[in-house]
Amino acid sequence: MPYIHRPKKLQKASLNKGKANGDLTRGLVSVSDPMSAGAEAYRSLSTNLLYAGGDGAPEVVLLTGPGTGEGKSTTCANLAVVIVQAGRSVLLVDCDLRKPALHSMFGLRNVFGLVDVLSGERNLQDVYQEPMTGLKMVTAGPAQPIPAEVLSSGRFSAFLQEVRQEFDYILLDAPPVESTSDPAILATQVDGILLVFDAQGTRKGALRRSIRSLETVGANLLGTVMNNVQTSESPDYSSAYYRYSPHSD
Repeated sequence: MPYIHRPKKLQKASLNKGKANGDLTRGLVSVSDPMSAGAEAYRSLSTNLLYAGGDGAPEVVLLTGPGTGEGKSTTCANLAVVIVQAGRSVLLVDCDLRKPALHSMFGLRNVFGLVDVLSGERNLQDVYQEPMTGLKMVTAGPAQPIPAEVLSSGRFSAFLQEVRQEFDYILLDAPPVESTSDPAILATQVDGILLVFDAQGTRKGALRRSIRSLETVGANLLGTVMNNVQTSESPDYSSAYYRYSPHSD
């Protein structure tokens, strides 16, 4: 993939193919089967984020993808879990205000969330949910007709500044790049982006367009996560390739 920002490290691992629907034993392989090849894949990605950048490692990371159904929410949730298992505190934020999914993966309710905090109707402490020790989550909250206006407000920047002081890492799950302008808006407010795509379903053109779209706004593309690569050696899992470029200021 020559269009990735001069990757310095290429790693190969495996990711679980099951889609989460609120059942921890399916989507959250890092919880249900922490010794599996799938969980090890997420730990490998976590290691890149935690250590490859040294003192300049990104603290606020956005996960998105070119289109729907490519595994960005599953990757975001499992990555949060393995970072917590490594002894760091994590805040998981669902920034997909159109079709939020993270709350269902952890069996949580999405009544109050990010929208309520940004509108000033709720304090941040009021909307925190803690699915496991060391991991807190802010769900999306009520659906919004124009999410871009909410996410581009000064309140969101203030929100990020506040949570930076409280957590080691903040992971944001964003809508697809090709469907909305939300990821481009969020990209200017985070330390880096992981672009998640499906080896079987994502077209190369869509991936290239997504990368160009993020580059246009000056996004720091940390790397890519490729899901669903079929292998004969491991029929129950997908092979995943990570391309990672260390964060730089």
